[in-house]
Amino acid sequence: MSAVHLKDFSWERIKASVDAVHERALRASKALEKSSVAYVMIGGNAVAAWVSRVDLEAVRNTKDVDLLISRNDFEKAKTALQEVGFVHQNLAGTDVFLDGPKGSVRSAIHIVYAGEKVLPEHPLPAPNVSESESGPDYQIAKLDALVLMKLNAFRLKDQVHLMDLMDVGLIDSTWVSRFPKALADRLKQVIETRRNEGS
Repeated sequence: MSAVHLKDFSWERIKASVDAVHERALRASKALEKSSVAYVMIGGNAVAAWVSRVDLEAVRNTKDVDLLISRNDFEKAKTALQEVGFVHQNLAGTDVFLDGPKGSVRSAIHIVYAGEKVLPEHPLPAPNVSESESGPDYQIAKLDALVLMKLNAFRLKDQVHLMDLMDVGLIDSTWVSRFPKALADRLKQVIETRRNEGS
């Protein structure tokens, strides 16, 4: 294992990392709006936006920016994002936009296509771009659509995000009936895991 170079503890660096994510999200969304590309903020930033409406102290930060667009708008979106400094790459079938030639994949713009499965094994396709609400800075996925996408992907971080939404009372056991069995069973699992942690 290689040695890790540690810098000093720094609130300024922590704040700068959060500000950088917001700046990228804002720059990307404004570029898309200017080019009349319909988009929706999804992923961890959308979860944070919803959680912040209830409890600022419960907000979890994330590095990348996930955007939902129509595949028909991809070329127009690509041009718009490149004009504001993003660099397109297709990594293992996923379209991402690095923040400049030396940008990191970890902090890139990740594109998800509306009405399509992100991965073949996902139970359902992604929602439509119409399933959004206007936030102060960008379009944000409606809560139902966001929860569906988190249940669809169901990685560890998706389960943590679902718990974040549960912890502030945005979703609960009554939500199980909103989804088909494959996703309902996953939500039950998350609810049970959280319940066991609290016991």
